[in-house]
Amino acid sequence: MSKLVRFGVSLEEDLLQRFDDLIHRRKYTNRSESLRDLIRQELLKQEWEEGGDVAGAITFIYDHHTRELLNKITDIQHDHQEIIISSQHVHLDHHNCLEIVAVKGRVKKVLELADSLKAIKGVQHCALSMTGTANKTAK
Repeated sequence: MSKLVRFGVSLEEDLLQRFDDLIHRRKYTNRSESLRDLIRQELLKQEWEEGGDVAGAITFIYDHHTRELLNKITDIQHDHQEIIISSQHVHLDHHNCLEIVAVKGRVKKVLELADSLKAIKGVQHCALSMTGTANKTAK
């Protein structure tokens, strides 16, 4: 683990109060933990903008009775197998299924896969959750 460095920050009183309220709502134990997370998040955003690697999950719900939908989903996943780590299929009810696809790879390819799945007729909702692969941000 890296050596800890202390530094001072000057903030307006009302901004600090709002920050402390946010820390409390999000259950942080102190300001330092919250600041570390904010800094990591900004560094991740920079990595994404530069086309770095990400890990994440694509979750989507669809009506499995929609004609040719399962074939389209399978074809798209096969076209992106280099970034798909695993997938899980859950039956929600008689018509609706939830699929969770774990991914790891270049942000451009992950976004392409999520957009392709989202655009299929019969997919009712699709969301992508990304995080870094900890290559740069943990340093």
